[in-house]
Amino acid sequence: MNGKEGDSYKTFDRSLEDSGLFPLAATDISVFQINFGKLCNQACLHCHVEAGPQRTENISKETLVTCLSILKKYDIPTVDITGGAPEMNPHFRWFTRECTELGKQVMVRSNLTVIFEPGMEDLPEFYARNRVELISSLPYFLEKSVDSQRGRGVFQKSIQALIKLNSLGYGMDNSDLILNLVYNPNGAFLPPAQGAIEKDFKRELKNRYGISFNNLFTITNMPIGRFKHFLERTNNYQSYLNRLINAYNPQAAEGVMCRYTLSIGWDGTIYDCDFNQMLGLNCDHGAPDHINNFDLEKLKSRRIVTGLHCYGCTAGTGSSCGGVVVEDN
Repeated sequence: MNGKEGDSYKTFDRSLEDSGLFPLAATDISVFQINFGKLCNQACLHCHVEAGPQRTENISKETLVTCLSILKKYDIPTVDITGGAPEMNPHFRWFTRECTELGKQVMVRSNLTVIFEPGMEDLPEFYARNRVELISSLPYFLEKSVDSQRGRGVFQKSIQALIKLNSLGYGMDNSDLILNLVYNPNGAFLPPAQGAIEKDFKRELKNRYGISFNNLFTITNMPIGRFKHFLERTNNYQSYLNRLINAYNPQAAEGVMCRYTLSIGWDGTIYDCDFNQMLGLNCDHGAPDHINNFDLEKLKSRRIVTGLHCYGCTAGTGSSCGGVVVEDN
């Protein structure tokens, strides 16, 4: 079996039809995810955002003020802040404090090494004061693997950052400071079972460095952005896409994160997910596509914009910003 239908790839909508899930629609909005832009102190090989130190796209305070007005008006419990490295935005701390004061659960997706940038040294203490939940990238517990994907010296900086966070209570027993790690494969293959590799990470990081954390999320590399370029350079794009298509799981499709998440771009455009955002696929099918026209009733039941890349979130046990969608065995 292969992932092609006739002379073209089997469309994602066709797979949804075959599993009785077409058209895929939102069920509610419980996560308000904001991408602060593409500015980052790293330039990782797998990055679907294609972020890096030279990128200039950065969310404005005006756009963040509009986001805050929406969060004040509506009962959307979770604010998920991502990037790039969102901490490099000059309005990051102000916005995070404002969301915390609104009683929102604030999650920040951090690459860990940003705390070593000038003026960022006190970020761990800032996180702790504001009870921010951290979701931090660490592709593996071995230096060579991490540095090959994220850049030379990133592993050692990441380890030092984790030790600092542990010293403040993050990821420790009997602490409410949550520290989750994110694993993504260093190649054209699907991630292993989340539960099994979490055990490996916890054992190795504890034994080697004395590091503790709460959960490990496995995320499938999406065939877009910088990772797509890597697949094309290594002649793996077609085989990787076929692998995703052949692993399509209706249970994962039923629980994909776009059904309960909104993704806000750095310019205020609304997307179904961060991956659609990077492809320029804004909300459609009659739903508003900019925060200036925000309409909760239309957005919380909107039809999702789909494409071939959606197989990345529905392959195997599924993939989301919170790890697997279907519990693995």
